Amino acid sequence: MNTVLVDVDEGTGVAVVTLDRPERLNAIDLEMVRELGGVWRELRFDDSVRAVVLAGSGGRAFCTGIDRDAVVPQPSSPYMQDDPLLGVGPKGNGLWKPVVAAVEGMACGGAFYLLGECEFVVAGADATFFDPHTTYGMVSAYESMLMAQRMPYGEVARMVLMGGVERLSARRAYEVGLVSEVTEPGAALAAATDCAAVIAGCPARAVQGTVRAVWAAREASLAQAFAQAPHLISLGNLPAARQAELFAARRARFRTR
Repeated sequence: MNTVLVDVDEGTGVAVVTLDRPERLNAIDLEMVRELGGVWRELRFDDSVRAVVLAGSGGRAFCTGIDRDAVVPQPSSPYMQDDPLLGVGPKGNGLWKPVVAAVEGMACGGAFYLLGECEFVVAGADATFFDPHTTYGMVSAYESMLMAQRMPYGEVARMVLMGGVERLSARRAYEVGLVSEVTEPGAALAAATDCAAVIAGCPARAVQGTVRAVWAAREASLAQAFAQAPHLISLGNLPAARQAELFAARRARFRTR
């Protein structure tokens, strides 16, 4: 069963890639990791696709990060810990075609691995953004590093430190630069697709070179930051059993700003 859907409009040159696990709020399991990596790599070779839109199905969530039920085998050494989400984004798979994110509902935690590798984000007015890692005894490392490339330091720090207690509204996300456009609820996909169609109408090599140039301005600092992430996570994460206890005890109360 596919967890990622791909729909290519040959007329516009736009591919819509949809995370399709709505029953799990589009949480990423290991099968989705494999499928996303395969999709990005296939799109590298498809010259009919000149721009991409990334969305989530179901309307309740764009993506809620890694599935809590996913079992990720790890070597015993803290120096060789594997993070499966490092392979879910387009840049990590060598795709230099522009990707526009269309966010409806929740985008949280590991969703930032994806949003951090998109060129820009369009969000429906009901979208919310948050990172619950600290609430459950986990270090927000890669997520906060990626968001520090898109938002002011204080906004990133507040979002990741407040954990699951506070959510960033689409309007506030627009004000701080995470989101480039806010639409009516349910209209983010159409707006993002319109943007992608405009971009796809430009000469492909110029567009892809521009994507690569913009990313080049970010990747050196990201590489240095990412080199620290495994150690920070190893030192700061609570044992898995305690994380599970905190997750099971979570409460639905939160505020949105």
